[in-house]
Amino acid sequence: MAKVSTNDMEVRLTKPSDLKAEIAYAFRRKRPVFIWGPPGVGKSEIVESITQEINGYMIDLRLALMEPTDLRGIPHFNEVTGKMEWAEPSDLPDEELASQFENIVLFLDEMNQAPQSVQAAAYQLILNRRLGSYKLPDNVLIVAAGNRESDRGVAYRMPSPLANRFVHLEITVDFEDWQTWAMEHRIHPEVVGYLTSNKMDLFNFDPRTASRAFSTPRSWTFVSDLLPKEDENISNHRLHDLLAGTVGDGVATKFMAHRQMAQAMPNPTDILEGRVKHLPKGNTDISAMFSLTASPCYELKEFVDKNGKNDMDKLYDMAENFFRFMMDNFDTEMTVLGGRTALKVYKLPLEPRKVPCIGDFFKKYGKLIIEAHNA
Repeated sequence: MAKVSTNDMEVRLTKPSDLKAEIAYAFRRKRPVFIWGPPGVGKSEIVESITQEINGYMIDLRLALMEPTDLRGIPHFNEVTGKMEWAEPSDLPDEELASQFENIVLFLDEMNQAPQSVQAAAYQLILNRRLGSYKLPDNVLIVAAGNRESDRGVAYRMPSPLANRFVHLEITVDFEDWQTWAMEHRIHPEVVGYLTSNKMDLFNFDPRTASRAFSTPRSWTFVSDLLPKEDENISNHRLHDLLAGTVGDGVATKFMAHRQMAQAMPNPTDILEGRVKHLPKGNTDISAMFSLTASPCYELKEFVDKNGKNDMDKLYDMAENFFRFMMDNFDTEMTVLGGRTALKVYKLPLEPRKVPCIGDFFKKYGKLIIEAHNA
């Protein structure tokens, strides 16, 4: 747990994996939570992930794009009662929608970027769980998010009475959390490999500079999406332009150099099939070897997803080749990354007695994998 000092206060920072657990805990007590953090660190993705884990449905309201009437509704004259009434807004959950899900997560994103008139409407919703005649269903959970005032974005100071309704948590970037997430979501192995050996480039946002492109966990996901697939062709010059416009020219230049070395590594399929057992002499670039650690893990996971528990003998043979290759060619950190991904992240259905070298692997690295998993 890290702390940072601002001009007038000390802020406790929370890494994403802890943030998820803490929000879930607050949700069980129906306490509204506000997530603070710089752009691109995954605030909305965390809320979406929690929603899935609690069998919920998420309503994402970008308050910076809304008018007060979008929340409060529009007044209209009731000819029967002779009174002015408010038409309930369609964006907020009604009882019919709430009855279809165990939980509804109302995500008020960019809240402190919204005009104060919109924040005032949200205040009543959060304070009283109602707006005029509209009432939030009982199973609606509220979480809001916004950038810090120091992040160079448009932001309005949140009124103290509104701020006092929230549990405030500030997210920080944590490489190990991101690495686990990246492997789970199959971020391109060249991205995983590069950042594993260049951790400082995962996040380099500086609000004091005028740079339009900078590296964040979000922008590295864009890089992963931009990298060409096997059946696609794009010149290095054009790819470099695209990546520079995503993470900045300096980082993009280093990544392109890494990519060239990673592509000179053995084909991961040849490793799994046992056709390649050793790294060619001279291929010692650390980031390229990290990429090679990730690629076979992806192929093993894809094989299991495609075949289930059919053709298990082939899976065992590929796993034997993979673990043996790691132990014979990689240092401890890379080997632990590969083993942790295969066994803890992907939970590949491997029987140790049918993958002979796993016994040796656990003798050397088992404790390190458990410690990495529990950290």
